Amino acid sequence: MTSCYRLHYAPDNASLIIRLALEELGLRYKTVLVDRSISEQRSDAYRALNPNGLIPVLETTEGPIFETAAILLWLSDRHQALAPDVGSKQRGDFLKWMFFTSNTLHADLRMLFYPETYIGPDATQQKALRKTLRQRLHRHLTNVEAAAAQRPDWLGAKEPSVLDLYLACQLRWMALYPAGCDRSWFVLAQYPHLYSLCAELELRASVTVARTAEGLGATPFTSPTPATPPEGSAT
Repeated sequence: MTSCYRLHYAPDNASLIIRLALEELGLRYKTVLVDRSISEQRSDAYRALNPNGLIPVLETTEGPIFETAAILLWLSDRHQALAPDVGSKQRGDFLKWMFFTSNTLHADLRMLFYPETYIGPDATQQKALRKTLRQRLHRHLTNVEAAAAQRPDWLGAKEPSVLDLYLACQLRWMALYPAGCDRSWFVLAQYPHLYSLCAELELRASVTVARTAEGLGATPFTSPTPATPPEGSAT
């Protein structure tokens, strides 16, 4: 593909995962800032691209694509990299963990970050929900850690996969968000294979580009600090 992709992004949002994939694939792309400080993701113009009003959207020659996992799989299949081939014996195992990361891990993170959206304004109920979600997330990470310990080619290997990129960003967010809440429940070092995955990614040129563009700091995954982006808002 010689034409340029357009990534609608906000700093340190799920669009970060797509930026990393585009960089790893060596593709040309332009970024379009979605200003969360004025809820631009809810504007009519943005909803024309993603009616759900969520970030990211990737504009392609085949039209706009939304949902993080859908974009990642579309890119990896289109460019035949960052994931096992469709006919590979590893494809099934890769897909089950990819969809687990998207449908379960990411979904639980959204509830942890925005409990009011799911349970209403009652602070006591929100606290109880967050406690349950932290327990669930620990179980999820324990299971992913066990999968990584098997050393498959698509999880924590020498060359990253889209699943690696997805997980590393989620691990970053667990350490940082929600701001003002207890985050001591999450210690990345408790999951040594996931820690190694993050440490290896931090050495890659794709991460250097992303952390510079979005103000992510020197160690965005292993010891993250809140984003200080040159433009836009992470929240």
